[in-house]
Amino acid sequence: MLLSIYHKLPPSLRSVAASAHGYYLRGLRYSRETERLVRQAIEQEQWTQAEWADWQQQRTADLLRHARLHVPYYRNYWAEQRRNGNQTSWDYLENWPILEKSVLRKTPRAFVADECKDKLFLIQTSGTTGTPLQLWQSKKALIEWYALVEARSRRWYGVTGQDRWAILGGKLVAPVQQRRPPYWVWNAGMRQLYLSSYHISPQSTAAYVAALQDYRVKYLWGYTSSLYSIAQGMLAQKIKAPELKVVITNAEPLHDYQREVMEAAFRCPVRETYGMAEMAVAAGECEHGSLHLWPSVGLVEVLDGERKLAAREIGDLVCTGLINADMPLVRYRVRDRGALAPTGTECACGRSLPMLKALEGRTDDLIYASDGRSFGRLDPILKGTLPIRELQFVQEELDAVQVKYVPADGFSSQTEIELTHRIRQYLGDFTVRMVAVDRIERSANGKFRQVVCLLPADRRPSIHRQVTPR
Repeated sequence: MLLSIYHKLPPSLRSVAASAHGYYLRGLRYSRETERLVRQAIEQEQWTQAEWADWQQQRTADLLRHARLHVPYYRNYWAEQRRNGNQTSWDYLENWPILEKSVLRKTPRAFVADECKDKLFLIQTSGTTGTPLQLWQSKKALIEWYALVEARSRRWYGVTGQDRWAILGGKLVAPVQQRRPPYWVWNAGMRQLYLSSYHISPQSTAAYVAALQDYRVKYLWGYTSSLYSIAQGMLAQKIKAPELKVVITNAEPLHDYQREVMEAAFRCPVRETYGMAEMAVAAGECEHGSLHLWPSVGLVEVLDGERKLAAREIGDLVCTGLINADMPLVRYRVRDRGALAPTGTECACGRSLPMLKALEGRTDDLIYASDGRSFGRLDPILKGTLPIRELQFVQEELDAVQVKYVPADGFSSQTEIELTHRIRQYLGDFTVRMVAVDRIERSANGKFRQVVCLLPADRRPSIHRQVTPR
């Protein structure tokens, strides 16, 4: 109802409403402690690996003790273990059960600690499927989180939260049916131009770029797919780039072909970030292209089922959040896949933070073959000069895939033949059905999924080999 009322407001009043909410968020996320926490985070980037290991070990031990005693879900779990005669010690993280997102979604209150010293705020995420995930976070946790964001998603790139900035996100700041700009609102509370990700098209590209210039935006943040779409339109229409210091991607993986197009269009560095509302893991890309984890956010394991994988091996990311003790998530399978760099790997940037060697997106975003293979990153198929704006793989059967594509200028029947050939080169003996569309549908939160696997769980091979491009 509130959204409907908001959409009926004239654009100027929408910005007033957005600004009022922005001032509320600023008061929630920042305090007089923020700058001290930012400086502390920057100083910790020079810690040794041993210092980080000691810090995480102590913080994890405190968290496990707190969760066993004060969090209903975990307290009940360990009581059940004792009743069943299981003497496994709770002191060791590997003895704790892996928490699946479906369990957290079904019983979120069971993960909230009994005695919370601070008032908790309910955060709801729509999730890729639109099924909400309820999270409770204290102001203390939010302030710690946003201080890290300031330190490692802004200061690394020479910008701050005091600069005027823009974000391309999934909030419906303009009605979807609106066909003329503005497709944005100005949020004075956050010094933020919030751009809709639902109105991007070749016809609207110039308006988006003009808004960045008119509002004197210094840096741009947003969904990778949305930024990529605007960049494509800028290059195709030869639109002059706004004066930006950096473009920062989030919420979706950043592929090499997307980075190349975005840097050519915006004429500034493009940096990738990784994080989530659950505050279980986060990472940011440094100026030398390494994706550094933020160890104070969470402890990261890479597993194949329940088997721990070695460095460089790609598997499920299972994370223990270390910031939000009021709703602790222990060994939480975040439904993303990746690989850790070997311990002690050094980066030219000089920071000692550990690194992700690879990040491949959601575990659901895999294509499966009947012989047990699975295919993760499919972006190499698009490398080159194929005139295609967007591409999405949808699997409903083993050894078959539907490929939805949005053709760009210069697309021909020969392009489709070449694309089909590349797909079969990569996937092997698959049935490939090509479907031309005007636009790839986004999920409920506005995010773009390049691969959508609709195979029921019982039809997916239980043992599979991850295939990655070389």
